[in-house]
Amino acid sequence: MDDNETRGAVDVDANEEVAEPDFDNLIGIVTDGLIGAVGGLVGTAVMTAILLVAAGLGAFQFASFADLANLTGLNALLPGNPIAVGYVIFLLGGMVTWPLLFASIGSYLPGEEFAIKGLPYGFVLWTGFAPAFYEGFSGAALVVYLVLTFLGHLAYGFSLGSVFDYLSTRPTTLV
Repeated sequence: MDDNETRGAVDVDANEEVAEPDFDNLIGIVTDGLIGAVGGLVGTAVMTAILLVAAGLGAFQFASFADLANLTGLNALLPGNPIAVGYVIFLLGGMVTWPLLFASIGSYLPGEEFAIKGLPYGFVLWTGFAPAFYEGFSGAALVVYLVLTFLGHLAYGFSLGSVFDYLSTRPTTLV
């Protein structure tokens, strides 16, 4: 072989096995989906706790979840309780939609760890949540609404990212 033929060649020992990364197997995809769902559940639980505090202070109304049920038409599932149906939609969005988006854009967000990357992500989610769930608050209630929903979304993003950080470094079997 001349010098031109050997430039692109890689020196590999024939006895060594080269490990191929296995990114696209069904078990890995399902595991990643479960990590996202667990992260979303934890984040939504933390945010719900903060929303409960806001509701106790008169700065949030859980009745606004009924709007989600009415917009989707799913209020027919439980005609007597559209707030519960709306909260389930909110919970599913927090467990499926937002973690999936976070997983796909997380590497482009600022920060070294996913927990830190979750903070600006939570801020972006808050910019949609705040006007969508606004119920005409004014004065101190408006300030409390904005502050607590903002903190709730930061907590959601941080919690989601923390679960991603913790579970993504675990071996494929958690048992």
